[in-house]
Amino acid sequence: MAAGTLKGWRLRSVQLGLLGLLVLLWELLTDPELLPPFYFDNANQAAFFFGRPLEVAATIWTWFSGGEIYSHLGITLFETMMAFGIGTVFGLGMGLWLALSDSASAVLDPYIKAANSMPRVILAPIFAVWFGLGVWSKVALGVTLVFFIVFFNVYQGVREVSPTLLANARMLGANRRQLLRSVYLPSATSWVFSSLHTSVGLAFVGAVVGEYLGSAAGVGYLILQAEGQFDVNTVFAGIVVLTAFALFLDALVGHVEKRLMVWQPKAGQTERL
Repeated sequence: MAAGTLKGWRLRSVQLGLLGLLVLLWELLTDPELLPPFYFDNANQAAFFFGRPLEVAATIWTWFSGGEIYSHLGITLFETMMAFGIGTVFGLGMGLWLALSDSASAVLDPYIKAANSMPRVILAPIFAVWFGLGVWSKVALGVTLVFFIVFFNVYQGVREVSPTLLANARMLGANRRQLLRSVYLPSATSWVFSSLHTSVGLAFVGAVVGEYLGSAAGVGYLILQAEGQFDVNTVFAGIVVLTAFALFLDALVGHVEKRLMVWQPKAGQTERL
C-alpha cells in the first residue's frame, strides 16, 4: 500500500468532512444576514437563485415523513431498474455477438456508429408517441442510454482477449462454448462492470428526462412542477434524492462486482513485484 493512502473509516471521515464543508459554505453564502450588502442588490436573491441547504433538507423531510415522495420515487426507480436491466442484457448480448462474428460486425458497424452518434434525448417525443406517456416511454429512453455503454465495453473486452490465451485454450481442446465460458466472458467481465457503474447514472437520466418532458408522476415530474413555481429548494431536493438513490444502486453494483471479481488484484497489490 502506498504511504499516506487513506482507507476505511479515515477515508469516510475525510469524505463526509468535505461534504459537510461544502454544505456549510453553501449555507453561509446564501444566508441574507451574512452576505455583504454590495454582493446583491437584494441579499435574498442569493437564496432565491441558489436555494438554502436547510430548506432543501426540510423539503426532503416533508416528502418522506408525509409519504408524498414514495409513489413518485417508486415510479422513477421502476423506470430506472427496467432501463438498466433491459439495456444491460441487450448490450451484453449484442456486444458478445458482434465481437465474435466478424461478418456481422462488418455489416452492422456503420449502423451502430450512426445510432450511437444520435442524441438520444431527441427520441423522447418519438417514444412518447409509440409507448404513450406512461413508464414504458421512459424505460425505452433509458435503454438507449444504457445499451451503448454496455455494448461498446463488452465488444472491446472480448476483442482484447489475448490471441496467445485463445491459442493455448484451443490446443487443450476447448470448443466454442468452452471458450465463451472460460475465456471470453471472464475477459469481458471487468469491462462490463466498468460500464455498469456509468450505466446506473444514465438509467436515472433516461427516466428523469422522460418524466421531465411529459409525465404525471415521478421525481422528474416533481422537479418540473417546482421549476414552474421558481421553487429552487424543491428542485435541489429532487436532485439530492435522485443522487442518493443513484449512489445506492452504484454501491449495489460495486458489491456484486466484488463478489464476482474475487480473482482480480486489488488496487495497490500490483505495486510490488
